Amino acid sequence: MRPSLPEVWLRGPVAGFPPELMPVAHSLLEVFEEVEAVIRPLTFEELWTRPGGAASIGFHLKHLAGSLDRLLTYARGERLSDLQRAALEGEELAGSANDQPAILLRAACDAIERALHQVLTTRVETLDEPRSVGRAGLPSTVRGLLFHAAEHAQRHAGQIVTTAKIVGGLRGGP
Repeated sequence: MRPSLPEVWLRGPVAGFPPELMPVAHSLLEVFEEVEAVIRPLTFEELWTRPGGAASIGFHLKHLAGSLDRLLTYARGERLSDLQRAALEGEELAGSANDQPAILLRAACDAIERALHQVLTTRVETLDEPRSVGRAGLPSTVRGLLFHAAEHAQRHAGQIVTTAKIVGGLRGGP
């Protein structure tokens, strides 16, 4: 059995990331590790179970990937595409072959890897540049969007971990 590691933020700086964005990198890497660990043993049915009417793990995985993509689009100063809007509409739906645990896990991990790359390549001098969010053009900054993207992903990772424990308890497992 492998000894457990401390949380990512307690392992020190991540090579290449500027200190101003280290908390974002730490958070995204923690999300990656947490999500990957709990999704692998799940079945399709467990992924889409809604214990007590709560959102399913499948929803949280789709939303984690989609929201990272959308928030990082805004951080780049871009508008959402029709494809991104369509993905948002389909986050709560299940049933297609693409809604299998391994496929959704890969999509979430890919989204996290793209997010890490964007954070790594973001110039520190741009962090306080203004950005508009959503159709209403609500005000934010590059820094605000990057930090919110990491925080939002962390929130959904927590929901994934908690719901996976509940679902595991329903089947009599961990």
